[in-house]
Amino acid sequence: MNEQMRAAVAEFIGTFTLTFAAALTAISFVDKGGAPIALGLVHFLVLGGIIATYGKISGGHVNPAVTAGQLVAGAIDITRAVWYWVAQFLGAIVAALVISAILGDAAGNLGQSMGSLTADNVWQAAVLEALLTFTLVSVILRASGNVPGLAIAATLGAMVLIGANFSGGSLNPARTLGPALIDGNLDYIIPYFIGIFVGGIAAPLVQNNLLGDSSEE
Repeated sequence: MNEQMRAAVAEFIGTFTLTFAAALTAISFVDKGGAPIALGLVHFLVLGGIIATYGKISGGHVNPAVTAGQLVAGAIDITRAVWYWVAQFLGAIVAALVISAILGDAAGNLGQSMGSLTADNVWQAAVLEALLTFTLVSVILRASGNVPGLAIAATLGAMVLIGANFSGGSLNPARTLGPALIDGNLDYIIPYFIGIFVGGIAAPLVQNNLLGDSSEE
């Protein structure tokens, strides 16, 4: 297996793992208190593990918006980005299918990344997702020191905690699409995709233009 295929497989497994964990947590805490805290903690712990496990193979993106940001920043080429996108979206869809098969009717809406703004104010939710994703990708581009993975995982956990009640705290088009597609609820997908991808793409544009090329640090 060549290096690019290995990296795509790592992205598939990592995105499957993150979506599976996040969606199951959302299902577990539906209509219960503490859901934002639980979601933030799970994202922090799981992404930290994913980066430690797959970071040296693929970079541990496990998020199409992160891949888009890295593409705009010049850290990866378009061929690798396309491989990653296919692997990430497939990983999230398979995760939702597995949850549906395991839990059946108990899966409810399969832990979709929705919040109080999603139904009636979806574009406001999309703006929030854009801002949260911008922060995450900015940290990814600038994180340095001995434990950049910890900084990235902690930032994701914090952003999910902040956004959970309002937008679901997705910051990840794959994590959003997988459960929504298998549940058959795609009404909010386009605004979320626009918001999350805009946040991911804006981060390298702002960081590189205002603070200098992050790839040279």
